[in-house]
Amino acid sequence: MATFITLVNFTEQGIKSVKESPKRAEAFKAMAAKAGASVKSIYWTLGHYDLVVTIEAPDSATATSLSLAVASAGNIKTETLTAFSADEFGKILAKMP
Repeated sequence: MATFITLVNFTEQGIKSVKESPKRAEAFKAMAAKAGASVKSIYWTLGHYDLVVTIEAPDSATATSLSLAVASAGNIKTETLTAFSADEFGKILAKMP
C-alpha cells in the first residue's frame, strides 16, 4: 500500500457547515474502505491548512479518485502528496545512478 498525505482547506460552503465536518470525515473513512484504502489519521489543524489526512491506498489512482470524490461535494479543496517511509526512500535512493 502506498501512503498519501492530503492537505485540506474548507471552501466557503464547507466553513458554513463546519459543524458537520466530523460526520463528513466518518463518511470519507467509509468511502475509502469501500475503495480498498484506509484512512490512517485525520487532524483538524490551525494554520495554512484546515485538515491533514493520511491515507494508505493501493495506488495513486485510488487516492486521486477519493480526493476528487470528496472534493466534488464542494466543502473542501485538497492537495495530495505521495509519502515514503525511510525504508521506501532508501530503496528509491538505491536506484539512483
